[in-house]
Amino acid sequence: QMQIVESGGGLVQPGGSLRLSCAASGRILDYYAIGWFRQAPGKEREGVSCISSANDDTYYADSVKGRFTISRNDGKHMVYLDIKNLKPEDTAVYYCAADEDAYCEKNNYYRWDEYDYWGQGTQVMVSS
Repeated sequence: QMQIVESGGGLVQPGGSLRLSCAASGRILDYYAIGWFRQAPGKEREGVSCISSANDDTYYADSVKGRFTISRNDGKHMVYLDIKNLKPEDTAVYYCAADEDAYCEKNNYYRWDEYDYWGQGTQVMVSS
């Protein structure tokens, strides 16, 4: 079994930046495709980004392109989501998820049911 833990959330002013981190115990993240999702109050969970294992292919939701960057450090067994120019509409709980299929696919990386393991989430609040 894999346990995923996200960290790095917090309260940030509009225009600020954050780095969210995703770590795992039980198994290492290196062999999994890793997705980041977010869920704002009263809204459905949204897939925002994915990074493949073998080739580091990445995908982003249109709503975050240019502001979010997903990356992985296999030496540290970590995956990151760097967010810049934060907006109030980015306020949400952010989740990291692992897919046993090592590759993200353009037509389904954003589907929550593609992922096998989930963290508990980290809260990001963007407010002045």
